[in-house]
Amino acid sequence: MLKIAYHPIYKHPLPDGHRFPMIKYELLPEQLLHEGTCTEANFFRPELPSDAPILAIHDSTYYHELVNLKIKPSAARKIGFPLSEVLVKRERIIADGTIKGCEFALKHGIAMNIAGGTHHAYSNRGEAFCMLNDQAIGARYLQNCGLAKKILIIDLDVHQGNGTAEIFQKDDSVFTFSMHGSGNYPFKKEVSDLDIPLEKGTTDGKYLSILKGTLPELLEKVRPDFVFYLCGVDVLETDKLGTLGMSLQGCKERDQYVLQTCFEAKIPVQCSMGGGYSPNIKIIVEAHANTFRLAQDIYA
Repeated sequence: MLKIAYHPIYKHPLPDGHRFPMIKYELLPEQLLHEGTCTEANFFRPELPSDAPILAIHDSTYYHELVNLKIKPSAARKIGFPLSEVLVKRERIIADGTIKGCEFALKHGIAMNIAGGTHHAYSNRGEAFCMLNDQAIGARYLQNCGLAKKILIIDLDVHQGNGTAEIFQKDDSVFTFSMHGSGNYPFKKEVSDLDIPLEKGTTDGKYLSILKGTLPELLEKVRPDFVFYLCGVDVLETDKLGTLGMSLQGCKERDQYVLQTCFEAKIPVQCSMGGGYSPNIKIIVEAHANTFRLAQDIYA
């Protein structure tokens, strides 16, 4: 059974006019239930994790300053959310959703997190709506528990996974692959194990051709026993923070290809949703919902 991490805390109140579409975390599970793609049995509620899996990735000084709201104002501004105890609790619960999702993926082949994909969180700082790197935490959790050795992170958000790249830059046991808009934030990019920057306006055909020419060879080269997939929908042409030109159908075909490839290779995969900033919230929810529909179809 497809298991999906969701907690009401995911939808966090923000000031009026904030550009982050927090409402999607409420609308997405509602849509999946309404249309019958999922039932209540598909969802599980993550909790506050222990500090240990987080500290296996994040610098202890940074983490304790974050939890105690002692982050310097300049560093807090880079995160982009008004810091609060509830916001930090939310981030920790999102990380737990990914940790527990890893265990479900090992049992069922795949697991999803309604939120997550916080790939701009570095080992010692947060930025761009990210404070704790949920998939990096999940990857190290698997390794420390002896559940996986070689891990591949497939990051197809429109923004480079700079925090993830920094965390695993000197770690051969985790291969980081980021395919992103060349002109997108972050403007000073880190070095992933494989970076594929895409020119402005890249459309479905070119995007999918590059992906299909890359992923099979990557799986053959890396031979991972676990995959993390960051499936941001900010690759859409309508996205106000993205520079690519993909359609809803193209984004769906991207997800179908990645999930089908992992399924056929018998590699467990954990999916975190990542970004999506189209002005029309219905487009964001539809694009994300497609990922869950495909997961149900492929892994049924």
